[in-house]
Parts: sequence; structure tokens; C-alpha cells
Amino acid sequence: MNSDSDLQIAGDILEVPHLLQPAREHPATVAEFVGLARAIAADRSQWEHLVEYDATSRWYHRLRTGPGYEVWLLSWVPGQGSGLHDHGRSSGVLALLEGELTERTENGTRALGAGAQRVFAPGYVHEVVNDSLEPAVSLHIYYPGLTEMPMHSAQCAASVAPDATEDVVTA
Repeated sequence: MNSDSDLQIAGDILEVPHLLQPAREHPATVAEFVGLARAIAADRSQWEHLVEYDATSRWYHRLRTGPGYEVWLLSWVPGQGSGLHDHGRSSGVLALLEGELTERTENGTRALGAGAQRVFAPGYVHEVVNDSLEPAVSLHIYYPGLTEMPMHSAQCAASVAPDATEDVVTA
């Protein structure tokens, strides 16, 4: 009979390179898109020098494209917001790189700090706002690439399916 005291760990899998799967050049699963967002967030040299702040509107820059997906970098000065919207037929990952943002949905309000990531499905209605006193920078990955961003009135938010999004990580 085995018990917890009989369990021995042979070593760290990360120390055994032949057991690791090679990273794909382009992501194909939700987990891989989240991994791409984490990798970009961790390598500030890929995005930090590109960030600009615009007091009149949210600034955005397409950082990268791949087969069927796009990666966008956005900056938000205090008070800027997206308005209530969805992303058409696109799924996505939102990762906060710097600062704080607030996400509002029919299910309530969620504060997002640096390192937070959100995953959403097509048709997910939300509003993202910089309610803080400092600028923020976020990364957005859309699959398929974003072709529309329909705006909604406040009444439309009530029709969102509650399982259309999930938390991934807050670092």
C-alpha cells in the first residue's frame, strides 16, 4: 500500500529538456494564446519602446500578426475607456502590462492590475476603463483577427452569457 510518504519526485520536468514540448511558432489553442500573451508581457523589449499616450483617444498599435490572429498594444490615460462593446466573431486574451484597468460586464465590475489576464469568447460584451490616476498599458490578442467591434447600449449587457469569459491568471 502506498502512502504520501512513499511518494518520491524524480526531479523537475523543466530540467529534462527532451520531455518538454517545443513552443509552436504560432499558437493554436487558448492555452497557447495565453502563453503568447505572457511571453510578450515578460519581454518588455518587444513593446515598451512602442508605447505612446494620447490624451484625446486611446492609442493602439498592431504589434504582431500570425495565421488568423493579431496582437495589439493599447495605452490608456486616466479616464479613457472602450465603451460597451464585443469583438464580433473573435475570441481573445486581454493582458494588463502596466497600471490598472476596470472591466465592467453584466456580472459586475472587476479591477485588473498589472499581470492580470482575461480570456473571452465571441460575443462577450464588456467595457474597459482606466479609472485610476496613472496611465495603463494592455495587450490584446484576437483570434481570428479583429474585423469588427460592435458598440452596445447598457441594456445589451444583460444578454451576455455568464460563461463567455474566464479568469486565467493574476500574477
